[in-house]
Amino acid sequence: MADELEKREPNGMRASDADREKVAQALHKAMADGRIDVSELDERLATVYQAKTIGELTPVTADLPIESPLAAQHQPALPDRSGGTPGSQVSVGVLSGFERKGAWTVPPTHTAVAFMGGGELDLSQAKFSAAHTTITCVAFMGGIEVRVPEDVNVHVNGIGFMGAFDNKIHEPDAGDGRPTVKITGLAFMGGVEVKRPKRRERDRDELET
Repeated sequence: MADELEKREPNGMRASDADREKVAQALHKAMADGRIDVSELDERLATVYQAKTIGELTPVTADLPIESPLAAQHQPALPDRSGGTPGSQVSVGVLSGFERKGAWTVPPTHTAVAFMGGGELDLSQAKFSAAHTTITCVAFMGGIEVRVPEDVNVHVNGIGFMGAFDNKIHEPDAGDGRPTVKITGLAFMGGVEVKRPKRRERDRDELET
């Protein structure tokens, strides 16, 4: 499985003749603009025509003020996170548990309550009915786990009182145009944990796209 995923990474893809020719054309243009000289052109072209993977081609134009001719072509497609009919606005686990995962549509506001129980909100395959979503988590002597994928912006500002409201996501935002999820609430003698999806589940989702 790991080998298959590695092959699917853009830099590990085998370069085609067309890929090599696009980079060669970009180099010729750079020489015509006076950015590189003839000797540099010859040296870089040698690298281009010997390259076997996209990863070997990318550095050839990295120091030139041009967009890589391969960047858009081999950019992994991001899943469409918008649309769908909003699901329930509430998830409750009292002396028990709740679980929301798989393909579901998150409403603009959602409240998750775990009272002496536990719950899981997994947004890995979720869609969002609004660009900005607020999820309020209340854990009273219980625990709630929220999993947010890398292509969704997440902001966490909950409070822990004799408990923990733990944000394990420290990467920068996914960027403009991606859904934004604000996770707030209270953990009283309990815990709320915000994290990325499990690697095994993330790899499975990538294979399915």
